[in-house]
Amino acid sequence: MTRIATRPLNAAAFAPFGDVLEAKGAPDMLINQGRCARYHDRAALDFTDGRAGISLFDAEPRRLPCRISLLERHPLGSQCFVPMTGNPFLVVVAEDDSGAPGPVHAFLTAPGQAINFHRGTWHGVLTPLHAPGLFAVIDRIGAGGNLEEVRLREEITIIRGR
Repeated sequence: MTRIATRPLNAAAFAPFGDVLEAKGAPDMLINQGRCARYHDRAALDFTDGRAGISLFDAEPRRLPCRISLLERHPLGSQCFVPMTGNPFLVVVAEDDSGAPGPVHAFLTAPGQAINFHRGTWHGVLTPLHAPGLFAVIDRIGAGGNLEEVRLREEITIIRGR
């Protein structure tokens, strides 16, 4: 069985798979009479057609080590996970290998981070590590099949990194 250790989520390491959203560094602008820092346009939403929709997901929390046997991707649109709590969550992604999942990577978010998967990125399911597992999810709403799932030949165990 393959074991993969988590690593902290950061924009550079996650760039091949998507965007990291966080209020870090100087804001792009101050609004609301200087009382609100705006970190502007932090995710590249990308849809072939349809429209952006916001849904609420309430996922069952898991614990590390965590077994992964399913990966999915959305060929018609990006997908953004925004936690509605301050708790970290697990993000599992895979490189693309000629249309199939390739090498797998695991990231552990810090409180206050959200992610946006690029369109077509192989990823694990929403995996909160604490209750409640409540997330706002921004993704494509429209006709057509926007979900491809692949069951892995061998389960992968994700363990906590250092």
